[in-house]
Amino acid sequence: MTKEYKTITEISGPLVFLEKTEPVGYNELVTINLPDGTTKRGQVLDTSADMVAVQVFEGTGGLNEESGVVFTGETIKLPVSKDMLGRILSGSGEPLDGGPRIIPEDRVDVNGASMNPYSRMPPEEFIQTGISTIDGTNTLVRGQKLPIFSGSGLPHNEIALQIARQAKVPGSTEDFAVVFAAMGITSEEAQYFMEDFEKTGALERAVVFLNLADDPAVERLITPRMALTAAEYLAYEHDMHVLVILTDITNYCEALRQMGAAREEVPGRRGYPGYMYTDLASLYERAGVIKGRKGSVTQFSILTMPGDDITHPIPDLSGYITEGQIVVSRELHRKGIYPPINVLPSLSRLMNSGIGAGKTRDDHKAVSDQMYAAYAEGRDLRGLVAIVGKEALSERDQKILEFADLFEDRFVRQGRDEDRTIEDTLNVSWSILAELPEALLTRVDNKYIQKYHPAHKSK
Repeated sequence: MTKEYKTITEISGPLVFLEKTEPVGYNELVTINLPDGTTKRGQVLDTSADMVAVQVFEGTGGLNEESGVVFTGETIKLPVSKDMLGRILSGSGEPLDGGPRIIPEDRVDVNGASMNPYSRMPPEEFIQTGISTIDGTNTLVRGQKLPIFSGSGLPHNEIALQIARQAKVPGSTEDFAVVFAAMGITSEEAQYFMEDFEKTGALERAVVFLNLADDPAVERLITPRMALTAAEYLAYEHDMHVLVILTDITNYCEALRQMGAAREEVPGRRGYPGYMYTDLASLYERAGVIKGRKGSVTQFSILTMPGDDITHPIPDLSGYITEGQIVVSRELHRKGIYPPINVLPSLSRLMNSGIGAGKTRDDHKAVSDQMYAAYAEGRDLRGLVAIVGKEALSERDQKILEFADLFEDRFVRQGRDEDRTIEDTLNVSWSILAELPEALLTRVDNKYIQKYHPAHKSK
């Protein structure tokens, strides 16, 4: 029988400190019995020779020295089953959709097992999101971790939902699922997410975890681990290809900072804990493809950059761990362009592995390079026009300037429900490139111009 200890010495924020009475494990689950007969759950956060620090999930209101602490000897486990698909759960895995509790096929530790680097397969299969700025110029590959860098007030949630609805592997008959985890969102946003998933039918192949802003900060630290555990189970036990969307990593890091302050840790950059890099890596590195396994886990994590500052510790550290980034632009959003993704600072480091003949199309790389180069030059020319006026430009420069506007209006801009195939994206690209003189298409091989250029295709 488990013993109850009444050795609490201090209560600080979400933390309870008690005198050590038996050997306890890091991350061990704890049950706290309050004097009024209610119980709360907690987790061992730190243990030393004579003290144990416990973080309480439901907050420390009502706790006092008379409260009894029981060490369960278990870590947090998620009850998993294929029946999770189509369910909306809280950040701690409890049903929010009015349905019954999940009858588990297994119970899995939410911290996951580390993936042996030797057993990783290099990601190389294309995932189509239906969004041209991602598929065409910053392609997502199965097993990749690709964050979206956004700012407050920008439509990153709409982009996340559009990807959740539209993501697929073209030409594949394999099972594809989405695990969507929202952290620190308002009740209004939660309602919006739930309605969108139910209305569009995307919920059928999705597992949704929602952690609200008024939920305890401690739960926010568990939510992404719950989501990734569910994804790993579906991928490696049921051979599914799973896309995990985590929003918003900034709220997660704020909870991490809050817990660090409660533990009176020495802060690192801008008050965030010094171990934030390691903590984020423990989430991001759970994406991948394993040799000998059919399933895969691909990650889209969304983070809002405080003050739109890309050098802020959260985007900065994320950029070191992940394989690129998609940057949402306030300037394009102000112009009324959706999705306002700026392709110039965006990058997918694994793009070249997932495109080309047999995967997307043989002209994909050349078209992407040409579009990027011409748009970058057009953006530079806008700055020049502001100084010298449009009339001072040569005819060639005027063509490039017009191209930048066309690129934003026809390639970047698309409807919130517009699901473009990779063929559609490349054909739109060619229709814009056709507005430039052929002599300027220096990055596209002549054989592709003969094969795909509208002026030659019609002959």
